[in-house]
Amino acid sequence: MRVKPYSADADALLGARTWWLDKPELRDVEMMQAKSHSGDVVARLMGVAGRDAAEALKGAVVQIARSHFPALSDGEFYWVDLIGLAVENMQGESLGVVSDLMDNGAHPILRVAVPAVPAEAGVEADSKAAAEILIPYVDQFVKTVSLADKKIVVDWGLDY
Repeated sequence: MRVKPYSADADALLGARTWWLDKPELRDVEMMQAKSHSGDVVARLMGVAGRDAAEALKGAVVQIARSHFPALSDGEFYWVDLIGLAVENMQGESLGVVSDLMDNGAHPILRVAVPAVPAEAGVEADSKAAAEILIPYVDQFVKTVSLADKKIVVDWGLDY
């Protein structure tokens, strides 16, 4: 089967002997053989015999144990570690919480969920659902990331 890794470096997938697939339900599968091919990973999995069995797994998410993730250099983070961190600007104003990240090709982008403003007594709440702020994950805007404090500080105004 062919797997598109979330990372440009597929070493974690290649080194893990057990993969978890979420289709049809979450289960562990032994990886028999895998190699990189044109940016993807081509693998043979125990119990997945033939094209039809592999086709049935189309759209499945492949997960591996964290212990197989490659070590990171200082200042590097896995995206999964950033999700859920509070985001505030350099003035100490809360912008929201990282809900996800996306890659636009040039650099990652933080997707920051902005909580809806609660209605005040006698005043209707804004009809818009919670908004989202997109912040490029580059040194110009992301100033500090503290996993210990569960916070990211950015150079980004409330009115951007």
